[in-house]
Amino acid sequence: MSSTTRKPPSRRQFAGSAGAGLLLAPFLGLGLDQRRPQAAAAPKAKRLLLFCSMGTYPPIWTPTATSGESITSFSVSTSPLAAIKDSIVMIEGLPTGNPSDNHGSPDGITGLGFGYYNGQLKISVDQFVAAQLVASGIKRPIASLLLGGACNAPGGNTMFYGGSGGNNLPTIGSPLSAFTTVFGGALPTGVSSAALLARRRSILDLVSAEAMTVKASLGSVEAAKLDLHLDSIRQLENKLSAAAPSGAGCMRPGMPPADSQFIYKEVVDAVATNTIHQDIIASAFACDITRVAAIEYGNDQTLMVNLPGRVPFDDQHGGFIHSGAASNYKDLIEFEKYLSEQFIALVNKLKTFQDPDDPSKTLFDTTLLVWCRDMGDGQNHDQKSMRFVLASGNGGYLKTAPNGRYFTSTERHERVLLNICEAMGITSYAGFGDPGLTGVSKTPLPGLAA
Repeated sequence: MSSTTRKPPSRRQFAGSAGAGLLLAPFLGLGLDQRRPQAAAAPKAKRLLLFCSMGTYPPIWTPTATSGESITSFSVSTSPLAAIKDSIVMIEGLPTGNPSDNHGSPDGITGLGFGYYNGQLKISVDQFVAAQLVASGIKRPIASLLLGGACNAPGGNTMFYGGSGGNNLPTIGSPLSAFTTVFGGALPTGVSSAALLARRRSILDLVSAEAMTVKASLGSVEAAKLDLHLDSIRQLENKLSAAAPSGAGCMRPGMPPADSQFIYKEVVDAVATNTIHQDIIASAFACDITRVAAIEYGNDQTLMVNLPGRVPFDDQHGGFIHSGAASNYKDLIEFEKYLSEQFIALVNKLKTFQDPDDPSKTLFDTTLLVWCRDMGDGQNHDQKSMRFVLASGNGGYLKTAPNGRYFTSTERHERVLLNICEAMGITSYAGFGDPGLTGVSKTPLPGLAA
């Protein structure tokens, strides 16, 4: 056990500790003050990451074969997702409350369209979750981190809304600016797995010290039982030493190059910038600098795609979608495959980091990752069938299946946004989404949560 001197907590503080309460549960009634409120159920995710892109051409998205909710065969455009199929759920068919809204509708992740909602401000689910976390006492240096190259071009909107006026929110487009925003302050150069293990061991030190205090007030029979319990705590410490994974801890990533290095044919190379943005988000999670982040590809009007050898340099919406019929949407399919690959890259990146508070878990185990879109049908500019891909790790929020889960629903798409809130431990939705939704319609979509 560590020899570091610690100020012991009061009995009331100790009894209110979840970890100590579990380890000393058989003895809490023998000498400790148990007058404390019932603990709230723990959320299934500690972090939220939104992966945002624009509308697609629906026929290229839907799995080509399913058996019940099990995916038998992915479409070509989503075929890379087969690599993480046991961690994902795909959903489509969900209409917004304003299914005929066109380009730039806020509905995608706010639940509100262009209309007026009796004073209800537009707030995207990422901003709502971030605000609720702060209100509950979970305060990090950055409440929410919005990144994405080429998202703030004139005439286009991002998917994010919030602030005092419910306004459209910009992303940080420059990788160098994103790096400075996240890592510009004081930050340890690294937290090793040994340091993370020491953090967990300190809890056991605290439990053991308090147990010895309790032992002094027990009879011989109960004291002997407590000795056995202390032996089990020592065995738990040994298991921690043996089971701690070797994944990375908090590490400052390399500094990105100047913005001038991300210009291609006089426009921002969003594909190149977002590769770096995704690494910055993963490191920000690993250092617990933020609990909520989002990455967006382009805006509702345009995204110039630079993928040499895969697709011609062109606009995703005007070129790949609206001019894609002649080639049977060949370039759009290839770009959608690329987006699927980036979604997988984020999952795999999160798997390489330890959770800052629990080195037995990876960041992916404690993060809900959601692929959202601004429109359901980019060809027809409508929101009649919104599409989501959700992913979570071991013990995470989602009910998953070995071959991946897929289902359709005609419920309002806002219910999936409420699932996102629920995953983060938020069960009051006042101030979010359509105030006209009530009752069951204002609850998370059933069947998603484990």
